[in-house]
Amino acid sequence: MAKSKKCNAKKQSYISVPSQIIATLSSSSLQSLLVPPKKNPNTGFFLGHRYSCRRPGVWLLALFCFALVGLLRLGWNVNTLIPFSPYPCLETLSIPHRIDKLGETHHVSTAAQRPRASHSDSDSEFWKQPDGMGYRPCLEFSAEYKRASKAILNDRRKYLLVVVSGGLNQQRNQIVDAVVIARILGAALVVPILQVNLIWGDESEFSDIFDFGHFKRVLADDVRILSSLPSSHIKTRPVEENRTPLHASPQWIRTHYLKRIKKGGVMLLRGLDSRLSNDLPPDLQKLRCKVAFQALRFAPPILELGNKLARRMQSKGPYLALHLRIEKDVWVRTGCLPGLSKEYDEIIHNERRRHPELLTARSNMTYHERKLAGLCPLNAFEVTRLLKALGAPTSTRIYWAGGEPLGGKEALLPLTGQFPHFYNKEDLALPGELEPFAHKASFMAAIDYIVSAESDVFMLSHGGNMGHAIQGHRAYAGHKKYITPNKRHMLPYFLNSSLPEAEFNRIIRELHRESFGQPELRASKARRDVTKYPVPECMCKRKASNTTT
Repeated sequence: MAKSKKCNAKKQSYISVPSQIIATLSSSSLQSLLVPPKKNPNTGFFLGHRYSCRRPGVWLLALFCFALVGLLRLGWNVNTLIPFSPYPCLETLSIPHRIDKLGETHHVSTAAQRPRASHSDSDSEFWKQPDGMGYRPCLEFSAEYKRASKAILNDRRKYLLVVVSGGLNQQRNQIVDAVVIARILGAALVVPILQVNLIWGDESEFSDIFDFGHFKRVLADDVRILSSLPSSHIKTRPVEENRTPLHASPQWIRTHYLKRIKKGGVMLLRGLDSRLSNDLPPDLQKLRCKVAFQALRFAPPILELGNKLARRMQSKGPYLALHLRIEKDVWVRTGCLPGLSKEYDEIIHNERRRHPELLTARSNMTYHERKLAGLCPLNAFEVTRLLKALGAPTSTRIYWAGGEPLGGKEALLPLTGQFPHFYNKEDLALPGELEPFAHKASFMAAIDYIVSAESDVFMLSHGGNMGHAIQGHRAYAGHKKYITPNKRHMLPYFLNSSLPEAEFNRIIRELHRESFGQPELRASKARRDVTKYPVPECMCKRKASNTTT
């Protein structure tokens, strides 16, 4: 953030310029943001060099203009016409103005000028929300489930410990399944242990990231949640099991674990990722939704800052949240290439050769085969073409979530060149606001999650746990617009350079006609997670008075 010179009144005015724009300015351009241009001594008062201030007519005209402005100011604040005063010391800025990094600050530099969002832009088709078809949250548990709850909540013999791993959203998925497994076993769940992430070195605990008190209260009628083992079991050696197969059914869980946990009293489970079946009885599916959408609320400090940044994005109208998956590790894992240059392609090839275990994609496919199959992340150029084809105005304000892209800010130039109002959490935060969360990847990911969930439109460049979680969250919130890029079908048109732009745009819009977050029945998505497709198990078309939210 560039700071103006101090004035005699000891007041300061701030001009905020997003870091992506600062990086593209030369030193002379940056200087022009801070120092006003010198006036031409040959130029007259304000009428140009053809008029001299010595002429009486000029003085009369000047006095008339000043009088007219004075009269207008009695009933109309002329300052509203001037977004940035050329004399900042004459203007006292309130705190909301000073911290707002979403103001159209680009207008202070000719090199960075872009059109401001207009009313017609806000009303454009791009911001239109999908038809939710009347679906709303509906978590009515069966009478049998409620009868069983009393015995489960009174049980003091069985305790379940779980260790969850991975990034924030991967941990969220495992916590959801841990609660369901505890319910299946009729055991009390001790607050989940977050395994230290070896990649990011994040040592955060559950209560650092999530609101434990809220988590416990919301699930009070479903599973007993404890902050620690009771003293009667504190020295009990847990029965450890880490061989749970993928997509295990409730029957399998009971058959293999119930006898052991009854005998030992305490069971420890690790590696729960995708271990519990996605096809569960209706009550357990509802419990999954209850955990994911209601119980797992972020801790107050994270929630406060995330909502604050979301409000700053909302302060100028609708915004798009974009989850960009173009970090180095993503290109390595997917077996894809970033499309930046031969130099960066070689970096990815070398990393893959040194660490073949990082490649999670099918190794029998070439890069081009993966690309055409829609298995690669979209790069910044492809994201730009897609957004333009879908009708995103160039004045669209974009919040981008994700890590440092391979290639740095240069990799983002196709996007920032067409959509200059481009921000991340570092751009939006005041000095010092992010310091408490420094070097804590889970905290930063949680802030991205909150701002993305609150956006008017969300789009991701590649699948993943965050996209999965946001899709379900937005569906549960009333089917807010969520763009799923139809990569497999659209990429051949991206490669066709002879296709006229109007025809390209028409084709791309037609391909995405059903990809804007409309309700999708999980029944048609075999083995899909209910927290991604909450209809019909967790959402129904009943009246609000008959729903539990």
